[in-house]
Amino acid sequence: MKLVLASKSPRRSEILKNAGIDFIVRVADADETIEKGTKPEDAVKILAERKARAVERAKDETVLGADTVVVLDGNILGKPRNREDAFRMLRSLSGREHSVFTGVCAVSENNSVVFAVETKVEFFELSDREIDEYIDTKECDDKAGAYGIQGLASKFVKGIKGDYFNVVGLPISSIYEKILKNQ
Repeated sequence: MKLVLASKSPRRSEILKNAGIDFIVRVADADETIEKGTKPEDAVKILAERKARAVERAKDETVLGADTVVVLDGNILGKPRNREDAFRMLRSLSGREHSVFTGVCAVSENNSVVFAVETKVEFFELSDREIDEYIDTKECDDKAGAYGIQGLASKFVKGIKGDYFNVVGLPISSIYEKILKNQ
């Protein structure tokens, strides 16, 4: 079996490489709109499946799609649209616990597997200065919830409950157990 990652995310590629998993990348061009009122864990599964199915696949290939969202009080925090949006998101996460959901879909010739993983993340209280300085780094620009746990925002994290790699964007241990282990 050959694994195809349907994502241009350097973080997802790095997680697979660090786990010793061989793969190639084919970027998915999939519609990322979700119907209002869709539960976050359902939304990420729908988007992961769209991404996996949007990529051409040979008979001996398994395509892996993934999507990650940050959820606070039942509301999905996507990627920030601008500086003000990033500030609003980070201010809302300050001193609070939120959820990070990653949906995963693997599609092969005879099978498909779809699941979601949730990790809880708690932030310390953040000052406006800390938020502004973090936004100035531009690290938040392409990240759900306006932060990257693996980067400069790591110092904001009071604790996590669950899979760290899920927060980065790919729950590698669940993927291994549910998809790759018996391939």
